[in-house]
Order: sequence, then structure tokens, then C-alpha cells
Amino acid sequence: MADTSNNKLAIVVGGGPAPGINGVISSVTIEAINQGLEVIGVRDGFKNLVSGDLQQTRLLTINDVIPYYDRGGSMLGTSRTNPAKNPADLERVITSFQQLGVRYLVTIGGDDTAFSGSQVYRKANGAIKVAHVPKTIDNDLPLPPGIPTFGFETARHIGVGISRSLHEDARTTGRWYLLVSMGRAAGHLALGIGKASAATVTIISEEFRGQPVTLDEICDIIIGSMIKRLAQNKPYGVAVLAEGLIESIGEKGLIQALGDELSRYGHVERDPHGHLRLGEIEFGRMIRYRVAERLKKLGLSATMIDKDLGYELRCADPIPFDAEYTRNLGYGAVKFLTSSESDHYGAIVSFVGGKMMPLKFEDMIDPKTSRMRPRLVDVNSETFECATRYMIRLEPEDFQNAGQLAKLAQVAKLTPDEFRQRFEYLVQE
Repeated sequence: MADTSNNKLAIVVGGGPAPGINGVISSVTIEAINQGLEVIGVRDGFKNLVSGDLQQTRLLTINDVIPYYDRGGSMLGTSRTNPAKNPADLERVITSFQQLGVRYLVTIGGDDTAFSGSQVYRKANGAIKVAHVPKTIDNDLPLPPGIPTFGFETARHIGVGISRSLHEDARTTGRWYLLVSMGRAAGHLALGIGKASAATVTIISEEFRGQPVTLDEICDIIIGSMIKRLAQNKPYGVAVLAEGLIESIGEKGLIQALGDELSRYGHVERDPHGHLRLGEIEFGRMIRYRVAERLKKLGLSATMIDKDLGYELRCADPIPFDAEYTRNLGYGAVKFLTSSESDHYGAIVSFVGGKMMPLKFEDMIDPKTSRMRPRLVDVNSETFECATRYMIRLEPEDFQNAGQLAKLAQVAKLTPDEFRQRFEYLVQE
């Protein structure tokens, strides 16, 4: 029998983990209960709601959530189940919420979960009020300028610590580390880690400004950095690469560069939302082998180790920034849902200048793609300009200064003209 008390709020977590999820769950639960609502925690995202398994839900109390406020992970689990992909699945989700007596819904996740929440709001025709709390360590959701997605700052903090440690190892042992940072659609995390840890070079998709990206060009940027370091008598370094580079290269580009050898590095598969399963492709190993091959043609060699940066960042305990931030977001989600504004639209919760700012689903989600437009790194900004100024990579001045050109060419065992022919394309717009 359906529960028609209509004073229940459900919490659903979707997508990959990010530091601070439990902070949102905790603050939503505490504020909702203080507002006289009952709180239902839904296990494993929309997965069980799609199947109609209501046994995977539980009433949450304040005592249940207090211990998890500053803990990593998700006490409710998560999944990437997309209920909006199939009308029948979405219908079962609505039925499940109706049977539970849910009037309010807080979704926690990235753009795919935001779209799922928006479709629940649309399908329920206002009977279920929806607030979405934006989460991703990639920081690629189009929130107001300067406002990060929760989890990003903690992920960057942990990543910087790893990068700094590996840089010291590189210096000690005379080797190169190739770090591949999570960041499917944008390079914020890679750049944030690289810049704050003083990595030797950081490469992100945005720097190519929409032009085609090739595997060999990425390798040559790294090799250029290696050559400049060797010219400084420093045969070591750390290169940070955004994993989104592999999507920028694309399946065709990978096949063109590697042919049948692509299978050595994994299978090209897509997830339920149509994204390339980047985790299935060993991008770092691919770069390492390709760089080694291209170095060998120059008569050079380098000891290299590739490492993925991502999974160890996602469930870390939130740093104080994210612990405070998620408390604000959870409180703001409940405040929006219990306001008159939620009678008229569903929204993504954000804060600007200390004020809660609900962002309407229809203003944030592109109906053609069913996703939010990704927030990219602004490569025309002074902050990006600053980042590149402190990297070691080939620059136009290296080719304009005859002495510097000769020095680099000597390291690469080429004549200045050969070096120019081989590498100058990297600095040409």
C-alpha cells in the first residue's frame, strides 16, 4: 500500500565517488529532520529504484549520519544507472518514490545524475520536488565563475601530495613519472595538481584550442620537456596528463596511430551514458611506450613510470574546505526544497558570495545532449598563462635564440635545422 504521508525526502547518489558525499548526506538529513521531514536513504543510486526493490532503502536518523560527516566514500553507495535512458525505467522510479511517499528528492552527482533528477521532476509533474547537489572531482560542471564542484579541492590536495612525493623520487632516482589524472571533459584537476605541485609539464585538452589532437604530438611535448631538462643536466621530471586527452585523440586517432597494437592497452568500450570507458584503456602505459619508441629514434632513452591518479582521490576524507562546503550545499538543498520556489522548478544548488543560488535545470542542461555543457579550463586566462610560464616545455624562444636552439639540438643529437624541422611545429599556432 502506498504511503501518502508526503513528508518524506529521499537521497540518491549517482556517478563516481567524490570526497564530501557523506557531508551532503549528513547535512541534508539533519536539516530535513529539523524541518519535520522523514529522510529515506536510497542504496546504490537509481539502480534499485529502477528494479522496484524498495528493500534497498532505509530511514535515516541524525545519529545515523553524524559519524560520517567528515568521512570519505558514500554511506549510501552509488551507481551509474541511468533511469532516463528508458521510459519504462523512469516510470518505475516514479512509482517507487510514490510507494515510499516521497515528496522531496535530493540527488547528488555529476551531469548525468543531474539530468536523471531533472527527468524525475518533469515526469512527476511537480509531485516530487527535486534539488541536485553537483559533485565531481573533475570540476567541470558549469557553476558560476570561481565556484568549484565539491570534492575537487580534496582530490587536488591529495593528488598534489602524491605528485610532490613522486617528484622527489624522480629527482632521487633520475627517472620520469607520467601521471594520468582523472578529468574526462576538462583539465581542471590535472592542471590544479600539476600547477600546485610544480610538476615539470602538464598537458590538458583545452590547450589545443579545438584543433585535432594526436598521440604523437602529446608524446613530442613530453620529449621536448625531457630534452630541455637534459640541457639543464636534469634527467628527471614529472609530466601530468589529463585523461580527457585520450577522448580528444578519439577512437579514430588511436587506431590511426596504433593500428592493431591498440588492443595491447585495453578495449574501447562505452558506459551506459555513451562515454568512452577511459579506465579500460591504459593511457599512461600507451604514452610511456610511445615516448620510448620516439626517444629511441633520436638515440635517447629515459627511465619512465606511468601512474593513474584518480581512484585514490575519490574516497579520501574531505579536507576542511569540502567539509564546510558540503554542509552548506546540503542545508541549501533542503532550504530550496521547502521554499515556494521549488513549486515552480527543479534546480541545481550552488552558493555565490555566501548566498544559496538555485540554478534551474532548464537553464543548466542542454536538451540536445541531456547533459550540462562542460566548464573547460580558460586557456586565455592569466591563471593558465601563469601555469605554462612555470612549466618546462619547448617555447617559441627556443627556436628564435640560435644559442639555445644549438644546445637543444645537441642534446637531441640533431643539427639545429633538423631539430627545428622535428619539433618547431609544437610552438606554432
